[in-house]
Amino acid sequence: MIDILGALFAAAIYVAQVGTLVGFAPARVPAKLGALAIASVWGATVVAVGAVGGFTLRLAGLVPLPVLAFALALAALFGAWIFLPGFRNALLAVPLPALVGLNIARLGGVFFLLLAARDRLSYSFASPAGVGDMIVATLAIPVAIAAVRGAVRGAARVGWIRAWNALGALDLAVAIATGALSAQGTPYRVFSEGPGTAAMTQLPWVLVPAIIVPVYILMHFTIAVKLRAPERVPRAVAVAG
Repeated sequence: MIDILGALFAAAIYVAQVGTLVGFAPARVPAKLGALAIASVWGATVVAVGAVGGFTLRLAGLVPLPVLAFALALAALFGAWIFLPGFRNALLAVPLPALVGLNIARLGGVFFLLLAARDRLSYSFASPAGVGDMIVATLAIPVAIAAVRGAVRGAARVGWIRAWNALGALDLAVAIATGALSAQGTPYRVFSEGPGTAAMTQLPWVLVPAIIVPVYILMHFTIAVKLRAPERVPRAVAVAG
């Protein structure tokens, strides 16, 4: 049952992420359809590989394939940010409250704790990742409200949003680090107690590192850019104020 619920929740998060980012993009319909197609193909590829157990393998016997998928997705997203101005401008066009509000879905971090309670994840990974996500998600509610009320004009609000954004990015960094250091069968495993992170190589949980987390990282980066240089954001798509 937990796997079914996890699959539904992960799919909903990805749909919300892509739908929001593409929906607010000031692009023509063909460009939006192209973006949706690329996102769909990547999602379908991850699901297909996961369905045949492909993510249980390791690159060169050392690197878990979910880590490779995460790295590829992150490289593609930030490569597009650097080399495709239209992609970058589309992300900067997304209202700040929407970018922050999408993080409320990280309440799904409770699934990590449930998996750990069922001895399917090590607490060395599940605790910081799950609790951290839930804290970030809970704080995203008042932060999104602050963004709606005028993040650009209010210095105090900007400070709170920046602090939350840094916390959200740090949470992801900690989750990635503890996940890698808890992975069984690798020479760099530090946290050796418990079942490790084998569940994250299987569906539906592999969707988290391979799809969902890279998008959240890009969103945190986008928020930081919008807050640091709002004057560079087109007037029509500037942060709500």
